[in-house]
Amino acid sequence: MIFMLDNWEITAYDNNMNRLSASERAKILGMMVEGNSLRSTSRMADVSINTVTKLLVEVGAASSSYLDENLVNLSCSG
Repeated sequence: MIFMLDNWEITAYDNNMNRLSASERAKILGMMVEGNSLRSTSRMADVSINTVTKLLVEVGAASSSYLDENLVNLSCSG
């Protein structure tokens, strides 16, 4: 499932759509972590800027879910 930026409900895509390989997704995320812009990342990876944006939304949702499940009841001292 992928969260759409302009829609509050979760939208499931058809499984027949083209998907980036794991190595391509890792390469794009690495470029973003290094500080490249969306536009430059899309040019270097030879993908659409919408593809980069959708990947970031998907990774953000997965990260949020992981953190919500695993970072609970922490004893933090300040």
